[in-house]
Amino acid sequence: MGSHTESTSLPTPVTPAGRAGLDAILAEPARAVIAIDFDGTLAPIVPDPEQARAHPDAVGALAALAPKVAAVAVVTGRPAGVAVRHGGFAGVPGLERLVVLGHYGAERWDAVTGTVNAPAPHPGVAAVRAELPGFLDGVGAWRGTWIEEKGSAVAVHTRRAGDPQAAFEALREPLAELAARHGLIVEPGRLVLELRPPGMDKGVALLGYVRETDATSVLFAGDDLGDLPAYAAVDKLRADGTPGLLVCSRGTEQVPELQEKADLVVPGPAGVVALLSELAAHLR
Repeated sequence: MGSHTESTSLPTPVTPAGRAGLDAILAEPARAVIAIDFDGTLAPIVPDPEQARAHPDAVGALAALAPKVAAVAVVTGRPAGVAVRHGGFAGVPGLERLVVLGHYGAERWDAVTGTVNAPAPHPGVAAVRAELPGFLDGVGAWRGTWIEEKGSAVAVHTRRAGDPQAAFEALREPLAELAARHGLIVEPGRLVLELRPPGMDKGVALLGYVRETDATSVLFAGDDLGDLPAYAAVDKLRADGTPGLLVCSRGTEQVPELQEKADLVVPGPAGVVALLSELAAHLR
């Protein structure tokens, strides 16, 4: 397998670890895991998460790549079934072995069965769900916040508030206290605070999946704070001798914490899709 340096169409990672990760994927694609976040990475960020859909070329790029690698997994904070519907992943030729790890890995959808495996709901989620509307009314200065139901979690968005960032910062500590009272944690994102059960994150999910597939290299692409644990997981794999490539999908709302750790920064979902397509074209 040729090196990526032979082509200008496949971008070169800016770090030695990233270049080693890409070289390992190109050298032995049949042992590589490609893991990708959904919102902001495969799907553009939109004001209403229910309207989010995968980039028009995302499914085609994944379907071209998936048969050439060990596995492709979508790793998302969304419920697995919602990501499958919004991504259009079901019944696609080439994606017969796709896996969607939803709710940060607590749920799993396998294309081979078409079913979702999920744990029993955490009782704290129902308690928080009931308490949250009154709780937010109590901080009435932050009008424009709204609640997103996520099944095994619940999220508070501040994107529509008069000052979205100020609302986000003002709610962080009160929501963390509310979550803690019910045995939950708060997962911050871009202008969203998600209250969910502890014990699972994208890093735990990714490590487990890489070990399950016995992969010898890994690519992870993400765009937000919730992807930092997956970045840390790739760093751990590298330290243990498994090369990896960290890709940051840079949108209009940038996340410096992710960009600084990335080996490769691409311009949003369109850039991610282009990278996946180029990677598929380079693999035999």
